[in-house]
This record gives sequence, C-alpha cells and structure tokens, in this order.
Amino acid sequence: MRTSYTDSVMKKVTITMSEEAARWARMKAAEESMSVSKLVGRMIEDQMRRGDEYWRAYEKWKTVTAVPGADATKRMSRQEAHERR
Repeated sequence: MRTSYTDSVMKKVTITMSEEAARWARMKAAEESMSVSKLVGRMIEDQMRRGDEYWRAYEKWKTVTAVPGADATKRMSRQEAHERR
C-alpha cells in the first residue's frame, strides 16, 4: 500500500446528477447529519474499499490448497440427494 502526502489531501470534484438524485442525496445527507459532499465522498470510498476487499479475497482464494479428504467426486448426485427426502 502506498502512502504519501498526496494520499491524505482531499480533492474537490464536480458531479452531475438528476434533480431526483440530488433531492435524495440532500435528504440522506440530512439524515446522516453531514453535507452532500461528505456523503458522496463516503459512498465512493465505501465502493472503493469493497472492490479492494474483493480482489484481496480473490487472490487469497487462489492460493488456498485442497482440504485433505475432501473429494468432490464422492458427492451425491442431485437425484440421490432428492431421493433421500
């Protein structure tokens, strides 16, 4: 993970959205006691982190080795599973 002075500096951006979306954002921000700017920034950061977490988990999953004794070829077929009922 990189860290530098510029990573912690807040950046201003301009966004365009429908009036309906802007109205929703204002109401949601008021419910959360924050500005629309802070709300949108937090939503974007949440999405960014979710994406990063997914890829970290995926990379970890690729390194997982098989569980000894677990063999998918010994599973019941769908038909066998339904017949047990």
